[in-house]
Order: sequence, then structure tokens, then C-alpha cells
Amino acid sequence: MKTAGAPISWGVCEVPGWGRQLDRSQVLAEMRELGLTATELGPQGFLPPSPSRCRSLLDGYGLRAVGGFVPVVLHDPHHDPLPEVRAAMRAFRDGDVEVVVLAASTGGESYDARPALAASGWKTLLTNLRRILKNAKEFGRTVTLHPHVGTMVENPEEVDRVLDGSAVPLCLDTGHLLIGGTDPAELVTRAAGRVAHVHLKDVDAALAERVRAGELSYTEAVKAGIYRPLGRGDVDVPGIVAGLGAAGYAGWYVMEQDVVLGPGDDDGPGENVRESLAYLRGLVGGRDERVPGPA
Repeated sequence: MKTAGAPISWGVCEVPGWGRQLDRSQVLAEMRELGLTATELGPQGFLPPSPSRCRSLLDGYGLRAVGGFVPVVLHDPHHDPLPEVRAAMRAFRDGDVEVVVLAASTGGESYDARPALAASGWKTLLTNLRRILKNAKEFGRTVTLHPHVGTMVENPEEVDRVLDGSAVPLCLDTGHLLIGGTDPAELVTRAAGRVAHVHLKDVDAALAERVRAGELSYTEAVKAGIYRPLGRGDVDVPGIVAGLGAAGYAGWYVMEQDVVLGPGDDDGPGENVRESLAYLRGLVGGRDERVPGPA
């Protein structure tokens, strides 16, 4: 099993005002201490923009970059996303980063609100996905679409519309899918062949329901601890890992427990990732080491 880390597990996020942003030296050192050998890139500015400088920096920590999150507007007929996606694919190729993780951005800066998408917007979005996939062949990168809360592809109907209307592979983010209303284990059962990258999260289902009901914003839910170390939430992580394994999935499992850090929150992120990695090793070894949540 190929496992990687993600800066968002240390609270490093592209959203303005998200919370305390840790220095990359601390984040990368903790990844190394946890035994990780791979990471996603994190938001723009977290790592050097130069592919060669980025590779050199990560080499110093015994890490390699395996993917990166690229939010881009896909639904606006007056906006052509191809130039920015091609630039990302070129940078990923030059930096030897395997997976482009697209998200269908609303064009806003947060994930707390999104507009409704009309039929014309869906036509544009699906057409742009086809154009991007065609261009990806030139750069030899894997391009995936990440269903994500607060983007144009969030809920089950929208996920199915992408599956039915395009050939784009998915980044299976177990947390964002569940919060948006899709059962990620059920999705693996019927569409494992479309999964090319995985973000493993566990989620408090009660908080997820409050987000869907409009009682909490997404950011408020993250602050309230909607994401849990693997085995402490309500995602069927064992079923997902088993289902993907049975389907021959050979891609990356990225450990992600999104957090918003405040002053003094230095120790928690690394310990959460450590717990998740230990849980995942237990699954691979054939044991379900689910950790009971707090009473």
C-alpha cells in the first residue's frame, strides 16, 4: 500500500483566514518522523514554485511529491480553464508529480457556499473535463476530479453526473464524499474502476448531517472536529480499502484529516496522522483496529 501525507492534515490550506499556517520545515520534518516518504504539494506558496527547487527541498526530507490539489473554474462558458490546467500539468511533469487533483471551483475563496449549476453550466463543465483529459496525454500525468464540499461537484447527483458524462477518473475523498451525501464505500462497490487517487479521511456523521442541513458551515464543522483519525469516525474505511484492493487499485492513499489550527495547536496534527497510519497498517495486516471514539 502506497501511503502519503498532506499539508492540510497540519492545517495548511489555500482558504484565506483558515487558521494558523505552520512553517513547511515543521510539517515536512514531522512527515519524515512519521515514516512517510511521499506527500501532496499543498496550497500554492507552501512549497517552492520551481519544480526543481521543490524536488530538491523534498529530497532533503526523504519525501517525494505524488499529487497536488488544483481548484479551477470549469463551469463558466466565459472562462477557459485549459491554460491554467496545462501550466499545472507542465509543472507536475517537470517536478515528477504523478496526479493532478482537480476540483470544480465555484470561483470563490471558501467552501461555505456555492451557486446552483444550470444545464448550460454542466455542459461547459463536462466539455472542459473532456478537453483537459485530451491534453493530459501530452504531459503524461494522471488527471482526477475531486468531489469536494463547496464546489460544483459535491452531492451524489453531481458525482453521478460526472461519472455518466465524462471519462475523468476520480480522486476518492472519503470525507468530502460522505459530507456531501455520497456513501464512499457504496461508490467503490459500483465504480472502483474510476478511482485513480484516494484521500483517506474519517468523519463524524452527525456533524456531516448538520452541514448538509445548513446548520453548520463547512469551516465551522472542521473547527468542531468533523474529521477524525481513521477508525474514530463513521466512514467504512475497512470496506473501502478492501473494495479497492479487490478491484486492483494500485494508486496512493493520502492521509488527510483537515484541521483548523489555533495558537499552540502544534502537537495534535502529527499525532492524528500517526494514529491513522497505525490503523491503516492494522487493516493491511488483516486486523480491524477500529479505535472507539470518545464517550
